[in-house]
Amino acid sequence: MDDLREHLRELPCGRRLLDAAAGLEGVHLVGGAVRDMLLGLQPRELDVVVEGDVGELAARLGVAENHVAHERFGTVTVRSGTCRWDLAAARDETYARPGALPDVRAARIEQDLTRRDVAINALALDLATGVVRTVERALDDLDAGRLRVLHDTSFIDDPTRLWRVARYAARLGFELERHTAALARQAVRAGAMQTVSGPRIGNELRLALGEPDPIAALESAVALGLAPWLAPDRTLAERALELLPTDEGHRDLVVLAASLAAPDDELLADLEFTAGERAIVRACLSTPALDDVPRRPSELARMLRGLPVEAVALAGARGWARPARRWLQDLRHVGLQITGADLLAAGIAEGPDVGRRLAAALDQRLDGALADGREAELQAALEDHGGAATP
Repeated sequence: MDDLREHLRELPCGRRLLDAAAGLEGVHLVGGAVRDMLLGLQPRELDVVVEGDVGELAARLGVAENHVAHERFGTVTVRSGTCRWDLAAARDETYARPGALPDVRAARIEQDLTRRDVAINALALDLATGVVRTVERALDDLDAGRLRVLHDTSFIDDPTRLWRVARYAARLGFELERHTAALARQAVRAGAMQTVSGPRIGNELRLALGEPDPIAALESAVALGLAPWLAPDRTLAERALELLPTDEGHRDLVVLAASLAAPDDELLADLEFTAGERAIVRACLSTPALDDVPRRPSELARMLRGLPVEAVALAGARGWARPARRWLQDLRHVGLQITGADLLAAGIAEGPDVGRRLAAALDQRLDGALADGREAELQAALEDHGGAATP
């Protein structure tokens, strides 16, 4: 096996981790980062386990104000620039009851690995020696593309592991080992997910929505019986994402709205989606599909103005993409050079008539009925519209 430290050093954040850990013993890169490097993939995160106190490594990695500590679990998150490292003291865990947060105690790295969710994540790279430690058969599972839990009570102790194996299966293209699949089915039938709080399930759902292929992750979760309130629609979601403007809007909320079996604001609140996020999802679900009836640009603007871009994209995906694309790429950016202050200066009385006149001028601008320039816009706004008096 190649020295994975050389692969780690090729990553800017990995090089900084290696430099910070120089001279320290018992510092291990663990879990998904080691797994991904063994698979020839780019690590998504850098999780580190320290046999002992994490304080010295944390101090070497970043300034104190960039630390987020969780004393109960002996963990510290350090951010510096674009880098993030999640540090944890090596520990063993017990669960007071199904679905509860674990009680932890200090342990060696070998014990720490046995508490992991699946064998392919029970991997540790010693940053001082380059030695890779694993649980039994972990590397065999990695070669075979197999997901295997380490304990028969794993899904009962922490049912969020069911969501994690769903994500791993979708992301890596791995399959659940037969006994693990049976344990998953048993846990779901026994109501394991009902022992987990809404916020924890919401966190797992957000992680699934953040996957490279979120639809596959949601489909995997549904296949395991974890989310009967989901009905992922790949075609709808992908069409909507194609319409969503680049670097604008919430791609995760578009996928969520395209995947909900039915509108359920109470469910999303229980999963700790914010009021703003729920408002976007509601708009996505309540905006009707766009038809292909030719409309003047001003008519299309009156239909879609004020809607979140996510809702317009999904409405276009449900119906006709052309009007949605026209609005999102072009028409919504059309505006006037004049403002209400120009109308007041021209003698229009302050009140609703100012806004109405501006809107009428904007309609003409959208429909191509105005010459360019402020003077044409002002003249259009000062004309008599709907019975308003001209000064």
